[in-house]
Amino acid sequence: MPNPRWAGDRLHRRAAQEGYRSRAAYKLREIQERHRVVREGDAVLDLGAAPGSWLQVLTTLTRGPVVGVDLQPVAPVEGATLLVGDFSERVTQDRIREILPAASVVLSDAAPKLSGHRDYDQARAVALGEEALALAMTLLTRGGNFVVKTFQGDLFEEFLAEVRRHFRSVRVFRPSATRKGSRECYIVARHFLGGREPC
Repeated sequence: MPNPRWAGDRLHRRAAQEGYRSRAAYKLREIQERHRVVREGDAVLDLGAAPGSWLQVLTTLTRGPVVGVDLQPVAPVEGATLLVGDFSERVTQDRIREILPAASVVLSDAAPKLSGHRDYDQARAVALGEEALALAMTLLTRGGNFVVKTFQGDLFEEFLAEVRRHFRSVRVFRPSATRKGSRECYIVARHFLGGREPC
């Protein structure tokens, strides 16, 4: 169910009308329209999947397996496999690999709970992005794609440079659905240079 906190938000109302669990669905749809990160038949891992709106979009984009992971339980999404756990922990990573030994696409919309201290929150967001990147590099097939949410600030350029070391094409993208005044953005990385050969 869409978050009642944003009941007056235009995209929130649209999400409710179109059956999405949150307005975040439109961010992924815009990323996909601009960058084509998901292809038909791709195996996709969605990190920070709650409340499930990205999974709702993903299951319409690929016929391949879709796995969502979050600290909180996510209501079932037809066509997706759901795991509850911390994706930075080995036990959760092992469970992911049991279901999805390799992925064509890894997405992370995960974000820390915000404290209101911008520098601290940005550092935590970058650290979460680094964890997502580390996991992605162990799962992605060669040529695979990676999308991660982060926040612009002092540590942003260093993280961006690290992503660029591993992908042929890297772009910073701010969907129009992002709230005004937010430092949130997405790093869209395509064509992973490492990994195993695609199946």
